[in-house]
Amino acid sequence: MGDMANNSVAYSGVKNSLKEANHDGDFGITLAELRALMELRSTDALRKIQESYGDVYGICTKLKTSPNEGLSGNPADLERREAVFGKNFIPPKKPKTFLQLVWEALQDVTLIILEIAAIVSLGLSFYQPPEGDNALCGEVSVGEEEGEGETGWIEGAAILLSVVCVVLVTAFNDWSKEKQFRGLQSRIEQEQKFTVIRGGQVIQIPVADITVGDIAQVKYGDLLPADGILIQGNDLKIDESSLTGESDHVKKSLDKDPLLLSDKKQDGAIENRNKAKAQDGAAMEMQPLKSEEGGDGDEKDKKKANLPKKEKSVLQGKLTKLAVQIGKAGLLMSAITVIILVLYFVIDTFWVQKRPWLAECTPIYIQYFVKFFIIGVTVLVVAVPEGLPLAVTISLAYSVKKMMKDNNLVRHLDACETMGNATAICSDKTGTLTMNRMTVVQAYINEKHYKKVPEPEAIPPNILSYLVTGISVNCAYTSKILPPEKEGGLPRHVGNKTECALLGLLLDLKRDYQDVRNEIPEEALYKVYTFNSVRKSMSTVLKNSDGSYRIFSKGASEIILKKCFKILSANGEAKVFRPRDRDDIVKTVIEPMASEGLRTICLAFRDFPAGEPEPEWDNENDIVTGLTCIAVVGIEDPVRPEVPDAIKKCQRAGITVRMVTGDNINTARAIATKCGILHPGEDFLCLEGKDFNRRIRNEKGEIEQERIDKIWPKLRVLARSSPTDKHTLVKGIIDSTVSDQRQVVAVTGDGTNDGPALKKADVGFAMGIAGTDVAKEASDIILTDDNFTSIVKAVMWGRNVYDSISKFLQFQLTVNVVAVIVAFTGACITQDSPLKAVQMLWVNLIMDTLASLALATEPPTESLLLRKPYGRNKPLISRTMMKNILGHAFYQLVVVFTLLFAGEKFFDIDSGRNAPLHAPPSEHYTIVFNTFVLMQLFNEINARKIHGERNVFEGIFNNAIFCTIVLGTFVVQLISTIPTSRLKFLKEAGHGTQKEEIPEEELAEDVEEIDHAERELRRGQILWFRGLNRIQTQIRVVNAFRSSLYEGLEKPESRSSIHNFMTHPEFRIEDSEPHIPLIDDTDAEDDAPTKRNSSPPPSPNKNNNAVDSGIHLTIEMNKSATSSSPGSPLHSLETSL
Repeated sequence: MGDMANNSVAYSGVKNSLKEANHDGDFGITLAELRALMELRSTDALRKIQESYGDVYGICTKLKTSPNEGLSGNPADLERREAVFGKNFIPPKKPKTFLQLVWEALQDVTLIILEIAAIVSLGLSFYQPPEGDNALCGEVSVGEEEGEGETGWIEGAAILLSVVCVVLVTAFNDWSKEKQFRGLQSRIEQEQKFTVIRGGQVIQIPVADITVGDIAQVKYGDLLPADGILIQGNDLKIDESSLTGESDHVKKSLDKDPLLLSDKKQDGAIENRNKAKAQDGAAMEMQPLKSEEGGDGDEKDKKKANLPKKEKSVLQGKLTKLAVQIGKAGLLMSAITVIILVLYFVIDTFWVQKRPWLAECTPIYIQYFVKFFIIGVTVLVVAVPEGLPLAVTISLAYSVKKMMKDNNLVRHLDACETMGNATAICSDKTGTLTMNRMTVVQAYINEKHYKKVPEPEAIPPNILSYLVTGISVNCAYTSKILPPEKEGGLPRHVGNKTECALLGLLLDLKRDYQDVRNEIPEEALYKVYTFNSVRKSMSTVLKNSDGSYRIFSKGASEIILKKCFKILSANGEAKVFRPRDRDDIVKTVIEPMASEGLRTICLAFRDFPAGEPEPEWDNENDIVTGLTCIAVVGIEDPVRPEVPDAIKKCQRAGITVRMVTGDNINTARAIATKCGILHPGEDFLCLEGKDFNRRIRNEKGEIEQERIDKIWPKLRVLARSSPTDKHTLVKGIIDSTVSDQRQVVAVTGDGTNDGPALKKADVGFAMGIAGTDVAKEASDIILTDDNFTSIVKAVMWGRNVYDSISKFLQFQLTVNVVAVIVAFTGACITQDSPLKAVQMLWVNLIMDTLASLALATEPPTESLLLRKPYGRNKPLISRTMMKNILGHAFYQLVVVFTLLFAGEKFFDIDSGRNAPLHAPPSEHYTIVFNTFVLMQLFNEINARKIHGERNVFEGIFNNAIFCTIVLGTFVVQLISTIPTSRLKFLKEAGHGTQKEEIPEEELAEDVEEIDHAERELRRGQILWFRGLNRIQTQIRVVNAFRSSLYEGLEKPESRSSIHNFMTHPEFRIEDSEPHIPLIDDTDAEDDAPTKRNSSPPPSPNKNNNAVDSGIHLTIEMNKSATSSSPGSPLHSLETSL
């Protein structure tokens, strides 16, 4: 930096200003004034400073700081400055809490429909029908399995559970992504320090601690941490490309443009690329202008709240629409079901059976109606695809995880899928399509034009030595090439980009410039004519030991070549170079290079022999003339090698790639041709920003959509464009309605200025390495490797997500169509749904959730890039899918109905259709259910292809998850439908063998009298009885306490219902009660003989189904060992039977 005293001008008012600063709180300049000042540019700013403050030192006085000593560093003073002007730090946006994310996830329409269905279903399951007399009120069998009453709540609860799952998964995903992103941010922020002068000492402080009034030292290559005003400096240039898009460096000086801008203005971390380019450095006063916070903070938040939210992603929109349609269809079906059932009941009861409506029957009728309503709700629940939100979430979450591996950090889940629909990509040039490092790509050396850098052996040694020395000393010593920061990265270029390209040429020629520089240090250079816009060249004079001088020159080829009188020929000798040779070189070398977008630079030298008098060094024109040309090189920012291929893929996939760049139009056109954005001979537009603006605005200067519509379909390159041009273009394409498909636009950006365009786009890609924080904050996806090919990967994943969801829809809707029709017809024809609510839930929740996992994890293939994007308007369910859904549904319905109405004949079993009111599950219906589930399983394999491919098994083993799930579901289905009685080992494991197990022979004898249904029922009852047996033993103990053993025998009333005993012991069923023998009694009779023989006989149980369908379990309580004697009440009852 050199000694500060030499660089800063002493300022008389310093001492008092420092003293004042300690007690007087008011500064002579307000935050708003400073902010207004920083909004101005170059000459306006100068005028403002002169009018209001006199000069820069006037500002120092008002801010109570010394240009030489800096701030005092007194903590109280610093605190007060912070209070008045704010901190140099942008508070990160508050992350959303987990609960907020949960609440956001709950806003999904499908989920809302599910929640309502679930709550209704739950409410109904807890509805207890009133008692009434059945005999008078007509017999209409309403098939509700006895178990269904107790398990009705499972349905609602399970749906709610699925909703909870979806919501938690979604919220957790968003939360973890947010966390990753914050981690990335804070890491960058903590590493930032800057050099300031406080109390005359040069110290380094964290960027956030810089306050208004600090004097900072800016060195070469620094990133400016705050806005400021130059106090003094020499030859300071600043790269403001990320603020203004201007790629050339902006010169800063006291008399032209003293305002230094940082990206800090809109930026969280100082990722700004405002590198200072100073030959000697500069002192600068830093004024962290509290960016937009502080004063205007609240207004800004208000403004933000009114901004329209980015519209829903394409898929979300389509899914919401579909969910609403399905919901409506389901409601309609369930309404029809209820109406038909009610009409059937009413006509049958009051018309056919000619019954009057009796007041005491009303509760019973209500009970029937409620049951019909429950069946209706079941139909509705079956109709709504519970698995759908989960499928979407799983699919997106899975893709996002995998996309991390492909260098895409997805910040908003839905962006991933929107990308699959993209029809246009507006890409930056520098850094995305190109490497963002100037490189020598062609050279004209020893009279040969090399299309790529030659091998060092091809160049004569003396030419090579001129080249090496000339480039090494005749480039600013501040330009260097440093080793890469990360393993496997590219070397870092520091300093002037063009000079770095020349130094890179030496490295390519396997020579090291540093050795030459060590030999000839900067102090040893005799004279340097620095590069400026008038000279367009740079020359350096070396004094040799023998007193001779040699001058090396480099500069724009057309200028240097005019001054060349000789050229080094193929054998390394200098030969005469005439004007017509020069014209030849211009035609054959320079123009072809320029047409390819290369910047041409000529390198030359001249010797001044020792004997002559010393030249007049100040007379530059006499010195830099009569040169000998060494070489002409072509420099460009080369296209990344993988880009042309990626762009070809995009174009094949129906995506138009447009280049929007701040660079000049010739370079832009050349690069676009190299990338394959422009094809020679095709009719496309390349416009400059000015031209573009002129064409899209009317006389009043307003932008007109019709005018944009005339331009954008053909526009491929927009050069010299400002950030607003980019935003205008993106907005124009998105809002356009010319083409039949609405456009879905992706935008890439790295600079702060790209923020608006990134936000406006359907998908914004920010660069992870070169991107500023503003760009990252505005983006949806961050490319962690800054590479265009990652965008193609994102397109592939996006299409894969869309396809996964379509696959799942095809699968799920087939299930739903079949289930709804089966439930509907079943309910209407047999008054009982053949597929019970719990079974439907097994299919809907378990199978479909697993299916969504299986289908959502299909890996993407290159073939996804061979079709055109779907666009915004294409329906989610294509014709092919519709055909598949209806075809499969038809086939499944035929099978199910055949089994339902004729299955008993095929398999020679009892029909399950008109089973009595509380009949157990029949084999018939089990067959129907199993067939239904297995058809779904195989349909899952069919659903893997949705574009009408013939081979559905293609690549099935690449997806392990899919295979596992299909097999797993199959096994679980098998286990779940085996009757419990066959799984004896399971029961016995729980109980230990019990004496009252019925011997097989006895069962066999009774087979004739008992039909299937009864036998099934009895198996269940044995289990019931065991449980009751235990309760009964406990009851016996209680009763023993109550009375003596003998009294207990005498009282017939002690035969109490277990329900009564448990609820109200004072209530007894009198013996006079008419006993209606039912199936259960035969069971008891069957039990009795077995039990009689056992030595301490356990009391057999009676399971009486009392009237009114209120089931009373009546338990015999015989309290003495004589219970099995012929005189016992039990025996008499048995014989009577």
